[in-house]
Amino acid sequence: MSRRGYLCAVVALALLTACAVGPNYKRPKFDTSASYKEENGWKPSEPNDVLSRGPWWEIFNDTTLNELEQKIDISNENVKAAVAAYDQANALVDQARAGYWPTVDGSASRMRGASRGLGGVTTGATTVTTGGGQTVTTGGVTTGNTGGQTITTNSVGVSANWTLDIWGQIRRTVESDKASAQSSAAALAGARLSAQGTLATDYFELRAQDQLQKLLDDTVVAEQLSLKITESRYRFGVAAKADVVTAEAQLLSSQAQQINARIQRALLEHAIAVLVGLQPADFSLSPVMMRADVPTVPAGVPSTLLERRPDVAQAERKMAAANAQIGVATAAYFPSLTLSGSDQYASSVLSKLISLPNRTWSLGPTLAETLIDGGLRKAQVAQARAAYEASVANYRQTVLSGFQQVEDQIATLRILEQQAVVEVDAVKAAREAEALTLNQYKAGTVPYSSVITAQTTRLSAEETALTVLSSRLQASVALIEALGGGWGASQLPK
Repeated sequence: MSRRGYLCAVVALALLTACAVGPNYKRPKFDTSASYKEENGWKPSEPNDVLSRGPWWEIFNDTTLNELEQKIDISNENVKAAVAAYDQANALVDQARAGYWPTVDGSASRMRGASRGLGGVTTGATTVTTGGGQTVTTGGVTTGNTGGQTITTNSVGVSANWTLDIWGQIRRTVESDKASAQSSAAALAGARLSAQGTLATDYFELRAQDQLQKLLDDTVVAEQLSLKITESRYRFGVAAKADVVTAEAQLLSSQAQQINARIQRALLEHAIAVLVGLQPADFSLSPVMMRADVPTVPAGVPSTLLERRPDVAQAERKMAAANAQIGVATAAYFPSLTLSGSDQYASSVLSKLISLPNRTWSLGPTLAETLIDGGLRKAQVAQARAAYEASVANYRQTVLSGFQQVEDQIATLRILEQQAVVEVDAVKAAREAEALTLNQYKAGTVPYSSVITAQTTRLSAEETALTVLSSRLQASVALIEALGGGWGASQLPK
């Protein structure tokens, strides 16, 4: 049989007998409820396809928020790091796929050395017999009488090694690395969604601070007017000095709140600057009153959540990668088959180097098997199986946490919506009570302490109503984030 025929027969035999050992991946079944428990009695404000029509933050109809969200992919450093991690995972897939192909190495050398002379002894020499029967000695150290001549040896050649993937070790490695790359893609989507959600939450908190600042500004103006009324009444002798002092104390307390409110706004503005990749010194947002309505989205059915959340997809892909690693470890039980070949030329005459008399070649298979390893392979398979079981548990826990987050935000939105209705009435009643009490004080029918109480009650009611509105907006963002923000597992690279 010719060399080519021999090689083809070996390769064909290897391919015919090739198989991938280890378990084939099957996604574990997860039974889901028919509907979310907390949806009963809650009606979202947007149609079902809201999260598939474009960027989710556009449902808030806020131009400034839209502009900020678009900077996340460009400037956010955490998202950039996730992109780099995904690129690294893709490179690992390419590295694993390289194992399908043979490696070919080329070499060339030119060596000079002294030949064996009379009375001399040469040690460490290498003798090569070429295809034409010529003997060439290279290397070695000559001691004693070296009266011989210097010999130059030129060599050039190429060698190749090809480890055949008979048992599927390379295929399982590629399968594992590919699943890991898909997991990194899901992690990237999760990092992007997290940054977007944090930005929207901080933005609405900042707008709530703007609203609180206006509320406190109005309160200070109203209390300054009350102080003037009290001072006027005191001058005419119809009010006690204690009323003036009490009005001053109330005004100073509100002014302190007015100043303190600027701290939280500054911190939120700094946080937003970092999220969009800017230094706080180079970023500012002008105060704007926050919106009064709260758009929300339907949660859909629980079964769709498994395909909509990036963290669930990430955990599922990690599970697939761990399953493939069982096959990689199992393949070590079986012998490896490597085809090796080389073609070399060696001569002392450079001009005649590439000629048939100077050629040496070799070609043949190598079968290697570990006979005794002290239980190493058994332990590696056990480790791979345990890692897979851990990934299954992590996947199930991620799914459960996802369901919890959705239920939490639906409950929050539903209950806060009910509270908001009550708070609107409470603010209306508190404002009316404040106005009536101030008029009664002017008429001298109630003490000034009643005015203070009414003012405090009105401010507290308005602050609570503002807090509820801010919490509803933040819960709406959190629900969208818990639902995956319009992302789907179909977006993972194939």
